Amino acid sequence: MGTKFTFKDHSHHFLTKKLLPFALYALIPLLLFRLYIHPIHSFKEHVPQIKEQVPEQNKIVEIASCDYTNGNWVPDKLGPLYNGTSCNTIKEGQNCISHGRADMGFLYWRWKPKQCNLPRFQPLQFLNILSNKHLAFVGDSMARNQLESLLCLLSSVSSPVLVYRDGDDNKFRKWHFPSHNLNVSVFWSPFLVKGVEKNVNLDHNKLFLDSIDGRWGGELDDMDMVVLSLGHWYLHPAVYYEGNTILGCHYCPGLNHTEIGFYDVFRKAWRTTLDALLRRREKPLDVIVTTFSPSHFEGEWDKAGACPKRSPLKKGRGRLRGWMKR
Repeated sequence: MGTKFTFKDHSHHFLTKKLLPFALYALIPLLLFRLYIHPIHSFKEHVPQIKEQVPEQNKIVEIASCDYTNGNWVPDKLGPLYNGTSCNTIKEGQNCISHGRADMGFLYWRWKPKQCNLPRFQPLQFLNILSNKHLAFVGDSMARNQLESLLCLLSSVSSPVLVYRDGDDNKFRKWHFPSHNLNVSVFWSPFLVKGVEKNVNLDHNKLFLDSIDGRWGGELDDMDMVVLSLGHWYLHPAVYYEGNTILGCHYCPGLNHTEIGFYDVFRKAWRTTLDALLRRREKPLDVIVTTFSPSHFEGEWDKAGACPKRSPLKKGRGRLRGWMKR
């Protein structure tokens, strides 16, 4: 018996022989690509690699979300980077060591967060990061204290030059670090908004809550980073204004004004300040807002009090009272 081979079968056989090599040529690159991306011998190794990466990712998240306020003071053998004799920017009236304080144990503590590591301050690294910048501290005595501490830290590796000072008790000052072309300044502005401090002719403060203090506001274009400190001065007797309208007052028994406390006023002052920063800046500006510091003075203000503690308060020893609980 013979096999019947038609022209149709011949054509089909011819096409199969013709197309098969091309199909193989097309599959070979795909196969090589697949083996390159997922080698056969490494398939089992790939799963453990994924598992090993998970803890690292979690670690990054933990660092990024660390609560630096949740921690404890722990002893530190290294101590500070400066002292009363090595830093010449400490004001004479605040240099307790040069005035005879004998105990030094209060200097050997550091803050240790519970969730992460807080590295020791690196002055040279800080200067490198802020090269060709202007860092400004604006606010009350907390701003001044932070500035003076930072100057002492930085002066351990580079000497600053005082290039400007003005106002009573040098409330407006600027230093220049030639090594890194960095300017660091302080602006006394205990309300951040426009205000008139009490004096011999005025027994209360006057605050204009709709305008920022022009003394620092006029320098905004020259700043690259600003640290704002605000707080305890809002507890003093004051009359509050918006434009020419009196909103009320705080602790003003001798005046015929409505007592409105300071919480809403405090919020208005911050809003005016931050709105001005957003509105008046043309180039990027880093803004750091400090929290309302707890009372840290032993005794009433201006009543010859002091800060005699030699070690940090332990948990449960210090309690926030009155308005500080809010």
